[in-house]
Amino acid sequence: MGQAAVMIPEKIYFKIGEVCDIVGVQAHVLRYWETEFSMLSPQKNRSGQRSYRRKDVETALRIKQLLYDEMFTIAGARKKLLSENRESTKLKIVHPEPLHELDEPDTQTPSLFEDHSFDDLELDLDTVEPKVSALISEQREAIKRLGAQLLELREMLKRNQEQ
Repeated sequence: MGQAAVMIPEKIYFKIGEVCDIVGVQAHVLRYWETEFSMLSPQKNRSGQRSYRRKDVETALRIKQLLYDEMFTIAGARKKLLSENRESTKLKIVHPEPLHELDEPDTQTPSLFEDHSFDDLELDLDTVEPKVSALISEQREAIKRLGAQLLELREMLKRNQEQ
């Protein structure tokens, strides 16, 4: 009873009709699932219409799989989703990509950027604090650069609209 792979379009927000087409259920079913599954919670836009994010679409697909293919009850599917969400939210620290060739990691101190769960996370605070500070300042700079690029794009769009 395997489910065929579903292609979710590369979009930020989906309307309820689009989600219905992707998941293969009617709108009233999605609205009912929202009342039964707290992890399925689309935002509402200014006009009150539901705006589903990719995560919501994936959750709806998983709910459908649990209910229709694996024959879970609503309560069983809810419990299964909650346990899956708990498992997937364990702390994961990943390697950031160096911004410059000179930003290579120090090989003599323990790396802050290795995968750890909360249970086995043992780090020396003296080596962690400077790395965290450096990472935070790099992130701030990256966000500033991104903001400047977004402002530049907005100006370009304004100019194109005026033409």
